[in-house]
Amino acid sequence: MYKEINTAEGLKELFREKGTLRGYAFQDMDFRPFADIAAECWYRDCIFLGGDGINVLRPRMDSECMVFPSFRDMPFSPFTGHLYTSETLYAGYVPGDPASYSETYDSKVYTHYLNAGKQATGVKETLARILHDRSMNDAMNDFLKGFDERSVVGIMGGHGLSRNDECYRKVVLVSKALTESGCLMVSGGGPGAMEATHLGAWMAGRDEKEVDEALEMLSCAPSYKDELWLETALRVMKRFPCTEHVSLGIPTWLYGHEPATPFATHIAKYFDNSTREDNIITIAKGGIIYSPGSAGTMQEIFQDAVQNHYLSFGYASPMIFLDKEFWTESMPVYRLMEHLIEKGKYNNLLLSITDSISDIVTTINDFRNNR
Repeated sequence: MYKEINTAEGLKELFREKGTLRGYAFQDMDFRPFADIAAECWYRDCIFLGGDGINVLRPRMDSECMVFPSFRDMPFSPFTGHLYTSETLYAGYVPGDPASYSETYDSKVYTHYLNAGKQATGVKETLARILHDRSMNDAMNDFLKGFDERSVVGIMGGHGLSRNDECYRKVVLVSKALTESGCLMVSGGGPGAMEATHLGAWMAGRDEKEVDEALEMLSCAPSYKDELWLETALRVMKRFPCTEHVSLGIPTWLYGHEPATPFATHIAKYFDNSTREDNIITIAKGGIIYSPGSAGTMQEIFQDAVQNHYLSFGYASPMIFLDKEFWTESMPVYRLMEHLIEKGKYNNLLLSITDSISDIVTTINDFRNNR
């Protein structure tokens, strides 16, 4: 195992040791401020993942060291050592000027992604994306170390859910209540039900009147296709600052036309959607709540069912369907799941269906507390 160094503070602390440095992975580090002391050290079996000021260190490296290029011609760093935030993704956005979104980091990366091809075949582009997504995995796993695995709860649902829909409000309140009970809420990090998940976490600790005020502020841009979608979200964030609670959004540039919600305090954005989808299902060991959705949500339901059926991580987690009418009549997936269980095609599934926020909170917390 390599010891990772991904902050200037960590690098400064490391150089206090001087002498020989063995088994370190330097992630996009700038060695130039420490040039003199860095040049006094010897490097044994170290990995240099991009960064600056590395060439002068090459004579001090042994044959086991690996040096990766920095890919400075890319609009993204393949070696980012941290999760994104709304501030980093939307850097360049000017409040009051929705057109300035095109100047943001998120937009520039998406444009590059499209121009290079969603299924890029060039070695350099493919390698840069793979390395970036590996860095996201690494940063996300570091973040999750601060949480009990059964406290990580996912909410799935449609990206097209309107901010003015009653179901959107219900998802907000579910997420708010679970966050207040100690859960880390996770979603695909986009608009619709995903945004509602993170708005709920953002509003944790506030009363329902304040939630409704936030929803009213968002109501003039009900769809992510509306010009003021991002602008109104930022206004809510300014009106109701969040300083205590966190949530994790996991969006993808494959669906880059669906903007990442800024309400997620931590964002792991991926190029590869299959990696992103698997991560959401895998880390939500505290259970997943399914609000109304369509094709993408269907895929996630059966992917989650397979993981629970095989007890892939040693135990099954709750699968909770929110909205009885939708899941038994409009999209009768719940009835199908019950049928498959009766026929012995699925085992170990912890299914439930409800319209009640309190029922969901009770089910999740009972599972988390009863081991």
